[in-house]
Amino acid sequence: MDSLLPALVVGILVSLSCGIMYRGWRQLRTTETTQQRLERLTMSPHPLEQAELELPLSDRVLKPWLRKQLQATGQLAPSRNMQKLQQNLVSAGYPYGLSVLDFLGLKLLASMLTGIVTVYIHVLRSGRFFQTAFLTAGVMALAFMLPDFWLGSRVRQRKAEILRSLPDALDMLTICVDAGAGLESAMLRLSQKWRNAAATEFGKVVAEIRLGMTRRTALQNMSARTDVPEVRSFVAVLLQADQFGLSIAKVLHMQSDQMRTRRWQRAEERARKVAIKMLFPLVFLIMPAMFAVTVGPAIPVLIQTFAGMRGQ
Repeated sequence: MDSLLPALVVGILVSLSCGIMYRGWRQLRTTETTQQRLERLTMSPHPLEQAELELPLSDRVLKPWLRKQLQATGQLAPSRNMQKLQQNLVSAGYPYGLSVLDFLGLKLLASMLTGIVTVYIHVLRSGRFFQTAFLTAGVMALAFMLPDFWLGSRVRQRKAEILRSLPDALDMLTICVDAGAGLESAMLRLSQKWRNAAATEFGKVVAEIRLGMTRRTALQNMSARTDVPEVRSFVAVLLQADQFGLSIAKVLHMQSDQMRTRRWQRAEERARKVAIKMLFPLVFLIMPAMFAVTVGPAIPVLIQTFAGMRGQ
């Protein structure tokens, strides 16, 4: 009976995976919206049949198929903390185009595949099912949480990139506005010339304004997307200047000076922390190695000397 339990567990997991794959395969044809398909086909100079074949095989078959697998699996996940997950994906800049369902499906698939591999390695080969049940559950839980750690890392990296490049972006906006360009034109110029997270966010602001949003709403959306305190303060000052009719050029000058000062202060703060951070490797790694190199060759001589004195 105990020998049949591992095979039964593996069979159930494989059947569930096959069912999810079949469901994703049936929904494969709905991966592209009608509007997106019309735009792509009208922009192509070739007939419709050739326009469909312009895309590589990975874009036409593999990527939509994988996307549907992730979305089908993500529908099985609980809907708790969906808003927080959506905010994290927005703050991370939607890495690899993942939506909420895609990310939840990725978590479930990673957990299921890890569980299957763990059951195969630790159960089928050792024949001890109940002794490795807790290990399998722990590995599956860890695999389920790993995408969250990865997403949190991407959020922190993108926020740090925005914070690091924001003073330079404000300097660029100030130069463009002083040259006679409008604020939207300066943002568009910045998004076209630079390739970083801050320039991408300013480009989204221009795109939303062109879609019919007001400047206030577009800037507030940028503040909510980035979730960076410096961006929120810049947007608040810019909206107040726009509301009271102040000069945008002067506001940009002041904000760029403040951002550079804050960046310098952050650099000084990190420099002061270097001595404390170097204390652990210095005491536990560098000092023992130096002690072994300097005193180590003398230890055999000392041992022989003390042994001779004891013999006398």
